[in-house]
Amino acid sequence: MATKKPKGLGMGLEALLGPKVSDAPAVREGEPGVLPLAQMQAGKYQPRTRMDEGSLYELAESIKAQGIMQPILVRPIAPHGAVRYEIIAGERRFRAAKLAGLAEVPVLVKLVPDEAAAAMALIENIQREDLNALEEAQGLKRLVDEFGLTHDQAAQAVGRSRSAASNLLRLLNLAEPVQNMLMAGDIDMGHARALLALDGAHQITSATEIAAKKLSVREAEKLVQRQQGAGRQAPLLRVKSDKSRDVLRLEEELSDLLTAQVEIRVRKKTKRGEQGEVAISFGSLDELNGLLQKLRPPGAEE
Repeated sequence: MATKKPKGLGMGLEALLGPKVSDAPAVREGEPGVLPLAQMQAGKYQPRTRMDEGSLYELAESIKAQGIMQPILVRPIAPHGAVRYEIIAGERRFRAAKLAGLAEVPVLVKLVPDEAAAAMALIENIQREDLNALEEAQGLKRLVDEFGLTHDQAAQAVGRSRSAASNLLRLLNLAEPVQNMLMAGDIDMGHARALLALDGAHQITSATEIAAKKLSVREAEKLVQRQQGAGRQAPLLRVKSDKSRDVLRLEEELSDLLTAQVEIRVRKKTKRGEQGEVAISFGSLDELNGLLQKLRPPGAEE
């Protein structure tokens, strides 16, 4: 089996950490301490929304036999009851340690602000390849929505390219039943990206067909093209495929800005340049309303 190369994640994390971050005074750099499980709680920025119960019990058995090999990363919080610390990374080990009957676990204490805690939790799960694409998208969205990061800043914080982060964020425009199928593994990210070109109702029917027939990504793309063709008038089928670099760049920038699938359809070229139309895909009226909010100038009345 080939050895996996470590991923260069979190290149922008240092900027998030800033001068506020340091090791807690009671813990030396690189020397983990030990804390009672009763003083710890799950992190509010945990990006994983599901943990397999069977694998937790397997990890608990391993911990019984060998102990916890890697400290759990925690940060101090305002005390409530017995709890004094919140987990940044290592919640699965924390849960398994409880199942194993441990009273205390090795920890590394860090003083970090909320945005850094969210990024660190996301990074740890990405590095372990524990996250579904939708969970990663939800984690990135929290960095954008709750901490005001741009797509570029959020991408840098977790070591993703801007385009990769934007593609992940677009998954959140899928209809909820399709998101559930992606989360369950009934379809994969390639299928999901193809489905983004459809409206919500057609996303659901197409995703169901993809899962039932176990279609490849290429077959799913052809299915989406047929769905698009069935719903368009003849003139709209003649979409120019050889778009200029400028048009492709503008498509990507608009998609990033709106967090939605945007297509620029060039109809003809004139002396003044290319003429055409812009199509923005949405999966529900709520998503459309969100797009309108982004397009309205600040202070404009609804």
